[in-house]
Amino acid sequence: MWGLLELSPWRVAVAVGWGVLALGSGLGLAALAAWLIARAWQMPPVLDLSVAVVSVRALGISRGLCRYLERLATHDVALRSMTIARTSVYRTLAGSDVWLRRARDTETEPRSAARLRRGDLLVRIGSDIDDLGAVVVRALVPIVVAIVLAFAAIGLLATISVAAAVILAVALGVSGILAPWLSARAAREAETAVRADRAEFTAQALTVLDHAAELRVAGRLDAALAAAKKAGERAVAAEDKAASHTASAAAATPLAIGASVLGALLIGIAIYGPNGGAPGAMTPMALTILVLLPLSAFEAVGPLPAAAQAITTARAALRRLSAVEAADPRRESGLPHQLPELPAGRRIAVVGPSGAGKTTLLMSWAGLFDTPRPDTTFFAEDAHLFGTSVLENLRVARGDITEAEAEKVLRAVGLGDWLDSLADGIHTELVGGAAAVSGGQRRRLLLARALLAPARVLLLDEPTEHLEAQDGGDLLRALLDPASGLVDSDRTVVVVTHQLPDGHRADAVVHVDVSAQVTVEYPADSAPRENPLPTCRSFANFVSTQEGGGSKNE
Repeated sequence: MWGLLELSPWRVAVAVGWGVLALGSGLGLAALAAWLIARAWQMPPVLDLSVAVVSVRALGISRGLCRYLERLATHDVALRSMTIARTSVYRTLAGSDVWLRRARDTETEPRSAARLRRGDLLVRIGSDIDDLGAVVVRALVPIVVAIVLAFAAIGLLATISVAAAVILAVALGVSGILAPWLSARAAREAETAVRADRAEFTAQALTVLDHAAELRVAGRLDAALAAAKKAGERAVAAEDKAASHTASAAAATPLAIGASVLGALLIGIAIYGPNGGAPGAMTPMALTILVLLPLSAFEAVGPLPAAAQAITTARAALRRLSAVEAADPRRESGLPHQLPELPAGRRIAVVGPSGAGKTTLLMSWAGLFDTPRPDTTFFAEDAHLFGTSVLENLRVARGDITEAEAEKVLRAVGLGDWLDSLADGIHTELVGGAAAVSGGQRRRLLLARALLAPARVLLLDEPTEHLEAQDGGDLLRALLDPASGLVDSDRTVVVVTHQLPDGHRADAVVHVDVSAQVTVEYPADSAPRENPLPTCRSFANFVSTQEGGGSKNE
């Protein structure tokens, strides 16, 4: 956990120091206020109380100030560590192949890091890392502060009565050890059910939000909504069960406080005796401190049951994140160590049926399975359209795109009439992102974004899908023709498609059949050539591991 968060020891020490000062001020304030109350009852000269009065005010101010500084320091450590952890997980996911289609998990095979659904990924990079960061705020600093303050309170009380100090130690043990243990046990029992149901609800909800139109057409929208609702209800029920289990643990602290105060009071009364205040007996000030000090001592151990829950939750989150960190995408997916290399030529087409592995080839050529290749960019068919202006959506590819460049490329890909119909032109907001445009317009926008990218090698995954046959064919011919002017002739364009149009001018055509066998045809010499496949682990075996279910990537 600490390795993933990369906590700074001196920053943690600063946060703990401010926490000790804050609760230490509260402990000192309770003891001094108790002394002042009892001493004032004796009606001494006012000057005899002036130092105590000023000290009470100072401790009251320092308590609030130190608490504020402790909050700042603790959250600074937590937010820094969460940023580091999230960056590490993002980097790992970026080098993984979790976006590929995955086989359905069996009941006996747990979902590995390389077989995650989008909802699972969202949970891991969101709430799981938040749970890790919460350990700093809710567990690490409070536990250290509680230990320091508990020893300080017991030591201070021992100067008045050893028996009362022993009772306080036992009560603090119940509140600071037994109660957190009970709380952690309850949280551990409920954690698996809560997290699994919450992840299932997130996955089902994303499915409905992303594919509502398709589900409605298929007549499965109501079933998907019902599945999401049931998953949400299961998650809520599991959370309620966990809350009920922690209630008994929470009751331990008030009971321990009551026992400690009652024990201290009885001991104080016995020692004070009928000659209270006389030599050899307990003074009124000591008696008051003996009774009131334990109340303040429990302030430090009060957060420990919640700290135990935070640690339990963080451990479960760490196990899930560690699976991502340690995942080997090649081993988990069956990805071969080598894939066919990119054929020679400036215009290359990749054709084949759905599920044959065309997208996998493009991702391999982009270096997404190992080291990304410089000056090469892969543009997925399901790339995201953001809920911002048309211009800003294009600037995702290159931030310095001018309005003139944006308008030119939009007209080049066939969006001229659509652009003219927009009230604010390229500054029109796409409310809802992809929901604001049709399927064909979305593909053309994504193609325009790809054409504006600075990369010299463009790998385009089905850029003409959802277009009318004639329009799609014309656009493919333009992409595969260096003389068309749509793409600079010195740039390499690789296009995945199901059907090549007649009259195309591709330099090479890569055919991927249903058995994942790859052949390369060079139309110029009409000599099909079989591309040698790796012998260590075949491309066909890899593709077959992807055909058991999951989302479609072709």
